[in-house]
This record gives sequence, C-alpha cells and structure tokens, in this order.
Amino acid sequence: MSLGAIKYQNGKLTILDQLKLPLFSEYLKINSVEDGFRAIKDMNVRGAPAIAIVGCLTVAVAVQKKEFENTKEFAKHDVKLINKKICNDDFSAKQLKDFQKWILGLWKNLLSKLESEMAADVKTNKLIGDHGAAEIVKLLGDDVTILTHCNTGSLATAGYGTALGVIRSLQRENKLKHVFCTETRPYNQGARLTAYELVYEKIPATLIADSMVSAAIKEKRINCIVVGADRVAKNGDSANKIGTFQLAVVAKHFGIPFFVAAPFTTIDFNCESGDEIVIEERNSKELTEIGGKRIAAEGIQVWNPAFDVAPANLIEGIITERGVFKPNEIKNQIN
Repeated sequence: MSLGAIKYQNGKLTILDQLKLPLFSEYLKINSVEDGFRAIKDMNVRGAPAIAIVGCLTVAVAVQKKEFENTKEFAKHDVKLINKKICNDDFSAKQLKDFQKWILGLWKNLLSKLESEMAADVKTNKLIGDHGAAEIVKLLGDDVTILTHCNTGSLATAGYGTALGVIRSLQRENKLKHVFCTETRPYNQGARLTAYELVYEKIPATLIADSMVSAAIKEKRINCIVVGADRVAKNGDSANKIGTFQLAVVAKHFGIPFFVAAPFTTIDFNCESGDEIVIEERNSKELTEIGGKRIAAEGIQVWNPAFDVAPANLIEGIITERGVFKPNEIKNQIN
C-alpha cells in the first residue's frame, strides 16, 4: 500500500512533512492559504503533481473557512499567490497553470473537481507503471535490476508514482529482482524519500551515492534505468533532477535502456528542444551545509542547478499513460 502523503477531509488538510523524513513521519496542518504556499515554497511538499494538488486543496480550505468574502476576491487572491509563489519560481509548473484555469472557472465545484483530478492522477500513474513494466519486461525478460534517481513516488504525486510506479508494477508482476536508488545530492530526495518509500513497501532495494552509479551498473548487473521528468520537449529532450543527464550518458556507455516516465501533460509541445528550458538555480546552502552545519570551505563559489536535460538521443523511451514512445515519436502525438 502506497503512502498517504496528502490527507483532506471535511475542510481539513494535512500533508506528510517531507522535510522531516525519514527520521520522523509527521503530518503538517494546512489551515490557510499562507500555510499551504509556505509548505510548497519550503518544500514540505514537492513534485509537480503533489504541489498542484496541495495548492488546490489549500484553496479549498480557504473556501471552507470563508477566507474570501466573494468570488472576485477569491479569484484575485488565488491567482496572485499561485503566480507569485509557484509559477514564476518553478519552471515545471505547467500542470499548476492548468489547475489554475479550472480553479478560476469552477471554484464552486472545487472539491468535487479536485477529487476527480486526484483519482485521475492515480489512474494515470498506474497506467504509466503498467506500460513501463510491460515495455521493460519485453526488452529484458523477467530478471530486472533497475536504478532510479530522485523521488517519483507517492510523495511526489497523488499516489503510486511515475518512475517509482513502473518499479511498483514490476514488483507486483514478480519481474523485479532489485532496485538501486541514488541519494540524489544535494537535496537527498533519493536517500530521504525514495528509500523511505521502498522500505515502507518492502521492495528489495539498495541506496547508493550518486558517484557510485557506473560501478554499480558494472558490479551489480543493473540492466535498466528509469527516471521521472519535470518537462519533456517536443523533440523528446527531458528535464529532470540534476544528475539525470549523466545517468543517461552512463546508460548509453553500458548499452542498457534509459527510460523517462511522466504523465502525457508533462510534454510541452510549445518547447522545441531542451535548449529552451530555463534551469532553476537553488540556494548554495543546499550544497555547503547539512542540517544547518557547514561542510564546505568558506569562500568557495557554488553552482547549484536544480535540473538538467537528458538529450533525446540517449533515451530509449518515454513512458506515459498513453503508451511508450520513442523520443522522435513525441512530435506526432499532438492532439
């Protein structure tokens, strides 16, 4: 059973505080719009689908508490907060902007709409998982040792996950031998979050440092890599957590398939290639400090990009709820 990272009932919202994982499994109460967007900004919740859901549920909390006097004030306040605190700060917020559109038009039916969106997200993730598992088994047979990067599970979505959803589907079908997850420096989402989910669900797994990937592929017979994506360009270039690009390069060297798993909505048909994707640079303290304690030499310069782009020619397939596509097939999928 996957984690219940987002809980909403009768106007009350709580989220599993990802900043305290894996040491403490504590839920954070969201009592106002400011609480919700502070949780997003501070990364108590992260992952584009989960951020979208928490952002919308935060508005639902505000509606229940009559935080807004009328529809106009509600819409104005919501748009201002979303634009200021999310969309302008996170290049992967395309899904959030889509959510914003229906918030404005259908705010009176927010809860029922959101419930259907959450259910749809879980259904989408399960389809991604099943399509990905089937494709990997077709290529590799029943003995899959897989590596994943960052966190793409229940903590980043409404449930089940994308790349981790593929792993769950492989496990369910008894096709999975072992999982290796990277620690995902500098924010350690792999060590803190993915490892937590794998242990929680009793999936056989091993944590490795990011710098160990090549050795692990050689020594541990890893035969597949699957990662998520924050944005996929029209040509198949895929942006994901920093470190993904080098995994794609290493996979090509060893001749093992490198897959990207993401909802179809992640594909941006207005973005011709990865060269057009602006990469966010995060606070240098993520690299120079651990737990508030400095570990790097004072005075050293820091470059801390949050994402990188895996070129389409290194990607075996892009796994979506609609099926698995070769990168050069993406441009033909425009509705």
